[in-house]
Amino acid sequence: MDKIIKAGICSYGMSGNIFHAPFIHVHPGFSFTAVVERSKHTAQQRYPDVKVYASVEEMLQDASLDLIIVNTPNYTHYDYAKAALNAGKNVIVEKPFTVHTHEGQELIELAKSKNLLLSVYHNRRYDGDFKIVKQVIQSGDLGDILEAEIHYDRYREELSYKKHKEASLPGTGALYDLGSHLVDQALLLFGIPDAVWADIRIIRKDSLVDDYFELVLFYENLRVRLKSNYIVREPLPSYQFHGRKGSFIKTKADMQETMLQQGLMPGAPGWGIEAINEWGLLHTEKDGQVIKQYLPTPKGNYLDYYDDIYNALAKGVPNPVPPSEGLNVIRIIETAFESNKAGKVIPVKK
Repeated sequence: MDKIIKAGICSYGMSGNIFHAPFIHVHPGFSFTAVVERSKHTAQQRYPDVKVYASVEEMLQDASLDLIIVNTPNYTHYDYAKAALNAGKNVIVEKPFTVHTHEGQELIELAKSKNLLLSVYHNRRYDGDFKIVKQVIQSGDLGDILEAEIHYDRYREELSYKKHKEASLPGTGALYDLGSHLVDQALLLFGIPDAVWADIRIIRKDSLVDDYFELVLFYENLRVRLKSNYIVREPLPSYQFHGRKGSFIKTKADMQETMLQQGLMPGAPGWGIEAINEWGLLHTEKDGQVIKQYLPTPKGNYLDYYDDIYNALAKGVPNPVPPSEGLNVIRIIETAFESNKAGKVIPVKK
Protein backbone atom coordinates (compact mmCIF):
# COMPACT_ATOMS: atom_id res chain seq x y z
CA MET A 1 0.00 0.00 0.00
CA ASP A 2 1.13 3.57 -0.70
CA LYS A 3 0.73 4.71 2.90
CA ILE A 4 1.59 2.82 6.09
CA ILE A 5 -0.22 4.07 9.19
CA LYS A 6 1.81 3.64 12.35
CA ALA A 7 -0.46 2.83 15.29
CA GLY A 8 -0.02 2.88 19.05
CA ILE A 9 -2.30 1.05 21.50
CA CYS A 10 -2.85 2.56 24.96
CA SER A 11 -3.26 -0.76 26.78
CA TYR A 12 -2.43 -4.42 26.11
CA GLY A 13 -5.15 -6.01 28.20
CA MET A 14 -7.91 -8.06 26.61
CA SER A 15 -9.00 -5.24 24.31
CA GLY A 16 -5.53 -4.55 22.97
CA ASN A 17 -4.48 -8.18 22.81
CA ILE A 18 -7.72 -9.52 21.28
CA PHE A 19 -9.57 -6.77 19.45
CA HIS A 20 -6.89 -4.42 18.13
CA ALA A 21 -3.32 -5.71 17.85
CA PRO A 22 -4.11 -8.76 15.66
CA PHE A 23 -6.00 -6.68 13.11
CA ILE A 24 -3.42 -3.90 12.95
CA HIS A 25 -0.73 -6.57 12.61
CA VAL A 26 -2.27 -8.42 9.66
CA HIS A 27 -3.54 -5.35 7.78
CA PRO A 28 -0.94 -4.35 5.15
CA GLY A 29 -1.77 -0.66 5.57
CA PHE A 30 -0.94 -0.54 9.29
CA SER A 31 2.13 -1.02 11.43
CA PHE A 32 1.68 -2.03 15.08
CA THR A 33 4.40 0.34 16.23
CA ALA A 34 3.88 1.04 19.93
CA VAL A 35 1.99 -0.10 23.01
CA VAL A 36 1.71 0.90 26.66
CA GLU A 37 2.60 -1.80 29.22
CA ARG A 38 3.61 -0.48 32.61
CA SER A 39 5.34 -3.62 33.91
CA LYS A 40 4.99 -6.68 31.66
CA HIS A 41 6.25 -6.72 28.08
CA THR A 42 3.90 -9.44 26.84
CA ALA A 43 3.16 -7.67 23.55
CA GLN A 44 6.78 -8.09 22.45
CA GLN A 45 6.51 -11.85 22.87
CA ARG A 46 4.05 -11.92 19.97
CA TYR A 47 5.12 -8.76 18.15
CA PRO A 48 8.91 -8.47 18.68
CA ASP A 49 9.27 -5.17 16.82
CA VAL A 50 6.71 -3.22 18.84
CA LYS A 51 8.00 -0.41 21.06
CA VAL A 52 6.83 -0.55 24.66
CA TYR A 53 6.15 2.61 26.64
CA ALA A 54 5.52 2.90 30.37
CA SER A 55 2.72 5.43 30.04
CA VAL A 56 0.26 6.88 27.53
CA GLU A 57 1.85 10.29 28.02
CA GLU A 58 5.25 8.88 27.02
CA MET A 59 3.83 7.11 23.95
CA LEU A 60 2.11 10.29 22.76
CA GLN A 61 5.53 11.93 22.46
CA ASP A 62 6.46 9.42 19.72
CA ALA A 63 6.39 11.63 16.63
CA SER A 64 6.28 8.61 14.29
CA LEU A 65 2.79 7.57 15.38
CA ASP A 66 -0.14 8.46 13.14
CA LEU A 67 -2.96 6.74 15.05
CA ILE A 68 -3.68 6.13 18.73
CA ILE A 69 -6.15 3.50 19.95
CA VAL A 70 -7.63 4.54 23.31
CA ASN A 71 -8.70 1.25 24.89
CA THR A 72 -8.16 2.06 28.56
CA PRO A 73 -10.91 1.94 31.27
CA ASN A 74 -14.08 3.77 30.25
CA TYR A 75 -13.66 6.70 32.64
CA THR A 76 -10.27 7.52 31.03
CA HIS A 77 -11.48 7.63 27.41
CA TYR A 78 -12.13 11.37 27.41
CA ASP A 79 -8.79 12.36 28.97
CA TYR A 80 -6.62 10.10 26.81
CA ALA A 81 -8.49 10.84 23.58
CA LYS A 82 -8.17 14.57 24.28
CA ALA A 83 -4.45 14.22 24.98
CA ALA A 84 -3.93 12.21 21.79
CA LEU A 85 -5.79 14.75 19.66
CA ASN A 86 -3.82 17.59 21.23
CA ALA A 87 -0.67 15.65 20.34
CA GLY A 88 -1.77 15.72 16.69
CA LYS A 89 -2.74 12.06 16.47
CA ASN A 90 -5.74 10.47 14.76
CA VAL A 91 -7.75 8.55 17.36
CA ILE A 92 -9.87 5.42 17.68
CA VAL A 93 -11.75 5.25 21.00
CA GLU A 94 -13.05 1.95 22.31
CA LYS A 95 -16.74 1.87 23.12
CA PRO A 96 -18.28 3.50 25.05
CA PHE A 97 -17.06 6.71 23.40
CA THR A 98 -17.11 8.71 26.65
CA VAL A 99 -18.98 8.60 29.94
CA HIS A 100 -20.82 11.90 29.42
CA THR A 101 -22.19 13.56 26.29
CA HIS A 102 -20.50 16.89 27.01
CA GLU A 103 -17.13 15.09 26.96
CA GLY A 104 -17.89 13.49 23.62
CA GLN A 105 -19.05 16.79 22.13
CA GLU A 106 -15.81 18.46 23.22
CA LEU A 107 -13.74 15.72 21.57
CA ILE A 108 -15.72 16.02 18.34
CA GLU A 109 -15.08 19.77 18.19
CA LEU A 110 -11.40 19.30 19.04
CA ALA A 111 -10.87 16.69 16.31
CA LYS A 112 -12.64 18.90 13.79
CA SER A 113 -10.54 21.92 14.71
CA LYS A 114 -7.35 19.93 14.17
CA ASN A 115 -8.59 18.12 11.04
CA LEU A 116 -7.96 14.73 12.66
CA LEU A 117 -9.92 11.50 12.40
CA LEU A 118 -11.84 10.49 15.51
CA SER A 119 -13.68 7.16 15.38
CA VAL A 120 -15.41 4.88 17.88
CA TYR A 121 -14.68 1.14 17.85
CA HIS A 122 -18.20 -0.27 17.62
CA ASN A 123 -16.91 -3.58 16.29
CA ARG A 124 -20.19 -5.48 16.76
CA ARG A 125 -21.44 -3.77 13.62
CA TYR A 126 -19.10 -6.18 11.85
CA ASP A 127 -20.47 -9.36 13.47
CA GLY A 128 -21.98 -11.84 11.04
CA ASP A 129 -25.16 -12.12 13.09
CA PHE A 130 -25.78 -8.37 12.93
CA LYS A 131 -25.03 -8.33 9.20
CA ILE A 132 -27.85 -10.79 8.49
CA VAL A 133 -30.18 -8.82 10.77
CA LYS A 134 -29.52 -5.67 8.72
CA GLN A 135 -30.04 -7.55 5.47
CA VAL A 136 -33.39 -8.94 6.56
CA ILE A 137 -34.73 -5.62 7.83
CA GLN A 138 -33.51 -3.70 4.80
CA SER A 139 -35.05 -6.30 2.46
CA GLY A 140 -38.56 -5.39 3.64
CA ASP A 141 -39.43 -9.08 4.05
CA LEU A 142 -40.87 -8.41 7.51
CA GLY A 143 -42.94 -5.42 6.46
CA ASP A 144 -43.22 -2.54 8.92
CA ILE A 145 -41.34 -3.54 12.08
CA LEU A 146 -43.62 -3.24 15.13
CA GLU A 147 -41.52 -4.88 17.83
CA ALA A 148 -37.84 -5.70 18.23
CA GLU A 149 -35.79 -7.22 21.02
CA ILE A 150 -32.00 -7.50 21.23
CA HIS A 151 -30.26 -9.39 24.05
CA TYR A 152 -26.68 -9.72 25.23
CA ASP A 153 -26.87 -12.23 28.09
CA ARG A 154 -24.23 -14.12 30.07
CA TYR A 155 -24.03 -16.60 32.91
CA ARG A 156 -21.36 -15.24 35.21
CA GLU A 157 -22.16 -15.06 38.91
CA GLU A 158 -18.56 -14.37 39.91
CA LEU A 159 -17.11 -10.88 39.66
CA SER A 160 -14.61 -10.09 36.91
CA TYR A 161 -10.91 -10.31 37.69
CA LYS A 162 -10.61 -6.93 35.94
CA LYS A 163 -10.99 -4.71 38.98
CA HIS A 164 -11.76 -1.57 36.97
CA LYS A 165 -14.86 -3.28 35.55
CA GLU A 166 -16.27 -4.05 39.00
CA ALA A 167 -15.40 -0.81 40.79
CA SER A 168 -18.06 1.81 41.38
CA LEU A 169 -16.54 4.28 38.92
CA PRO A 170 -18.03 6.45 36.17
CA GLY A 171 -18.83 4.41 33.08
CA THR A 172 -18.69 0.96 34.68
CA GLY A 173 -21.46 -1.63 34.59
CA ALA A 174 -23.37 -3.64 32.04
CA LEU A 175 -25.17 -0.75 30.38
CA TYR A 176 -21.99 1.11 29.45
CA ASP A 177 -20.18 -2.16 28.62
CA LEU A 178 -22.54 -4.51 26.77
CA GLY A 179 -25.31 -1.96 26.45
CA SER A 180 -23.16 0.20 24.20
CA HIS A 181 -23.28 -2.56 21.57
CA LEU A 182 -27.04 -3.02 21.81
CA VAL A 183 -27.83 0.69 21.72
CA ASP A 184 -25.51 1.21 18.76
CA GLN A 185 -27.18 -1.59 16.81
CA ALA A 186 -30.67 -0.31 17.62
CA LEU A 187 -29.77 3.21 16.48
CA LEU A 188 -28.25 1.89 13.26
CA LEU A 189 -31.41 -0.05 12.48
CA PHE A 190 -34.09 2.41 13.60
CA GLY A 191 -32.55 5.81 14.35
CA ILE A 192 -32.89 7.98 17.46
CA PRO A 193 -36.00 7.08 19.52
CA ASP A 194 -38.50 9.58 20.85
CA ALA A 195 -38.20 8.43 24.46
CA VAL A 196 -36.59 5.80 26.72
CA TRP A 197 -37.75 3.77 29.71
CA ALA A 198 -35.18 1.78 31.71
CA ASP A 199 -34.87 -0.72 34.56
CA ILE A 200 -31.22 -1.00 35.67
CA ARG A 201 -30.30 -3.31 38.54
CA ILE A 202 -27.52 -5.07 40.47
CA ILE A 203 -28.28 -8.79 40.82
CA ARG A 204 -24.95 -10.57 41.46
CA LYS A 205 -23.78 -11.09 45.03
CA ASP A 206 -21.29 -8.45 46.17
CA SER A 207 -21.50 -6.58 42.87
CA LEU A 208 -21.08 -2.80 42.95
CA VAL A 209 -22.05 -2.19 39.31
CA ASP A 210 -25.21 -2.76 37.30
CA ASP A 211 -25.34 -6.25 35.77
CA TYR A 212 -28.94 -6.28 34.57
CA PHE A 213 -30.82 -3.83 32.42
CA GLU A 214 -33.90 -3.57 30.29
CA LEU A 215 -34.40 -0.56 28.05
CA VAL A 216 -37.46 0.22 25.97
CA LEU A 217 -36.90 2.63 23.10
CA PHE A 218 -40.10 4.34 22.00
CA TYR A 219 -40.67 5.15 18.33
CA GLU A 220 -43.92 6.27 16.73
CA ASN A 221 -45.05 2.78 15.65
CA LEU A 222 -42.27 0.64 17.11
CA ARG A 223 -40.97 -0.55 20.48
CA VAL A 224 -37.39 -1.79 20.78
CA ARG A 225 -36.33 -3.70 23.91
CA LEU A 226 -32.66 -3.99 24.79
CA LYS A 227 -31.78 -6.45 27.55
CA SER A 228 -28.74 -7.83 29.31
CA ASN A 229 -28.54 -10.13 32.32
CA TYR A 230 -25.36 -11.67 33.77
CA ILE A 231 -27.31 -14.59 35.32
CA VAL A 232 -28.81 -16.32 32.28
CA ARG A 233 -27.81 -19.97 31.97
CA GLU A 234 -30.13 -20.69 29.03
CA PRO A 235 -30.39 -17.55 26.87
CA LEU A 236 -33.24 -16.62 24.59
CA PRO A 237 -32.53 -15.75 20.94
CA SER A 238 -30.47 -12.58 20.85
CA TYR A 239 -32.38 -10.98 17.98
CA GLN A 240 -36.17 -11.01 17.65
CA PHE A 241 -37.93 -8.84 15.08
CA HIS A 242 -41.66 -8.89 14.36
CA GLY A 243 -43.26 -7.00 11.49
CA ARG A 244 -46.63 -6.88 9.78
CA LYS A 245 -45.54 -9.55 7.28
CA GLY A 246 -43.28 -11.80 9.34
CA SER A 247 -40.67 -12.49 11.98
CA PHE A 248 -36.92 -13.04 12.13
CA ILE A 249 -35.27 -14.85 15.06
CA LYS A 250 -31.50 -15.17 15.44
CA THR A 251 -28.86 -16.15 18.00
CA LYS A 252 -25.77 -14.07 18.74
CA ALA A 253 -23.19 -16.50 17.43
CA ASP A 254 -20.30 -14.59 15.83
CA MET A 255 -17.15 -16.67 16.39
CA GLN A 256 -14.45 -14.02 16.02
CA GLU A 257 -13.91 -13.30 19.71
CA THR A 258 -13.62 -17.02 20.48
CA MET A 259 -11.12 -17.53 17.66
CA LEU A 260 -9.05 -14.56 18.81
CA GLN A 261 -9.01 -15.89 22.38
CA GLN A 262 -7.68 -19.16 20.97
CA GLY A 263 -4.71 -17.25 19.58
CA LEU A 264 -5.79 -17.36 15.93
CA MET A 265 -5.04 -14.45 13.64
CA PRO A 266 -7.66 -12.77 11.43
CA GLY A 267 -7.95 -14.61 8.14
CA ALA A 268 -7.34 -18.05 9.65
CA PRO A 269 -9.29 -20.92 8.01
CA GLY A 270 -12.97 -20.60 8.86
CA TRP A 271 -12.58 -17.05 10.11
CA GLY A 272 -15.92 -15.49 11.02
CA ILE A 273 -17.96 -18.33 9.53
CA GLU A 274 -20.98 -19.28 11.60
CA ALA A 275 -22.25 -22.83 12.12
CA ILE A 276 -25.35 -23.78 10.13
CA ASN A 277 -27.30 -24.55 13.31
CA GLU A 278 -26.96 -20.87 14.30
CA TRP A 279 -28.57 -19.50 11.14
CA GLY A 280 -31.52 -17.18 11.69
CA LEU A 281 -35.14 -18.18 11.05
CA LEU A 282 -37.20 -16.07 8.66
CA HIS A 283 -40.95 -16.70 8.81
CA THR A 284 -42.86 -14.46 6.43
CA GLU A 285 -45.06 -14.30 3.36
CA LYS A 286 -44.04 -13.53 -0.22
CA ASP A 287 -46.36 -13.38 -3.22
CA GLY A 288 -49.10 -15.14 -1.25
CA GLN A 289 -46.80 -17.96 -0.14
CA VAL A 290 -45.85 -18.53 3.49
CA ILE A 291 -42.10 -18.96 3.76
CA LYS A 292 -40.22 -20.42 6.70
CA GLN A 293 -36.50 -20.76 6.07
CA TYR A 294 -33.11 -20.46 7.72
CA LEU A 295 -30.88 -17.82 6.22
CA PRO A 296 -27.09 -18.26 5.93
CA THR A 297 -25.10 -15.82 8.03
CA PRO A 298 -22.58 -13.59 6.23
CA LYS A 299 -18.98 -13.85 7.30
CA GLY A 300 -18.12 -11.65 10.25
CA ASN A 301 -14.85 -9.74 10.09
CA TYR A 302 -13.60 -6.96 12.38
CA LEU A 303 -10.74 -6.46 9.92
CA ASP A 304 -13.30 -4.64 7.76
CA TYR A 305 -13.41 -1.90 10.39
CA TYR A 306 -9.67 -1.36 10.12
CA ASP A 307 -9.92 -1.53 6.35
CA ASP A 308 -12.52 1.23 6.53
CA ILE A 309 -10.30 3.25 8.89
CA TYR A 310 -7.37 2.86 6.52
CA ASN A 311 -9.43 4.11 3.59
CA ALA A 312 -10.65 7.05 5.66
CA LEU A 313 -7.11 8.07 6.56
CA ALA A 314 -5.35 7.23 3.30
CA LYS A 315 -8.04 7.87 0.72
CA GLY A 316 -10.41 10.33 2.35
CA VAL A 317 -13.49 8.08 2.36
CA PRO A 318 -16.05 8.59 5.17
CA ASN A 319 -15.25 7.58 8.74
CA PRO A 320 -16.90 4.15 9.31
CA VAL A 321 -18.04 5.06 12.84
CA PRO A 322 -18.10 8.84 13.18
CA PRO A 323 -17.97 10.16 16.74
CA SER A 324 -21.44 11.67 16.39
CA GLU A 325 -22.80 8.11 16.26
CA GLY A 326 -20.80 7.14 19.35
CA LEU A 327 -22.15 10.26 21.06
CA ASN A 328 -25.74 9.24 20.27
CA VAL A 329 -25.13 5.97 22.12
CA ILE A 330 -24.00 7.87 25.21
CA ARG A 331 -27.03 10.16 24.95
CA ILE A 332 -29.34 7.12 25.10
CA ILE A 333 -27.40 5.61 28.02
CA GLU A 334 -27.61 8.85 29.99
CA THR A 335 -31.34 9.04 29.27
CA ALA A 336 -31.73 5.44 30.46
CA PHE A 337 -30.07 6.19 33.80
CA GLU A 338 -32.30 9.25 34.17
CA SER A 339 -35.36 7.09 33.48
CA ASN A 340 -34.28 4.43 35.97
CA LYS A 341 -33.77 7.07 38.68
CA ALA A 342 -37.07 8.84 37.98
CA GLY A 343 -39.08 5.66 37.40
CA LYS A 344 -40.71 6.98 34.25
CA VAL A 345 -40.36 7.36 30.49
CA ILE A 346 -37.93 10.16 29.57
CA PRO A 347 -37.94 12.00 26.21
CA VAL A 348 -34.65 11.89 24.31
CA LYS A 349 -32.98 15.24 23.79
CA LYS A 350 -32.31 15.72 20.09
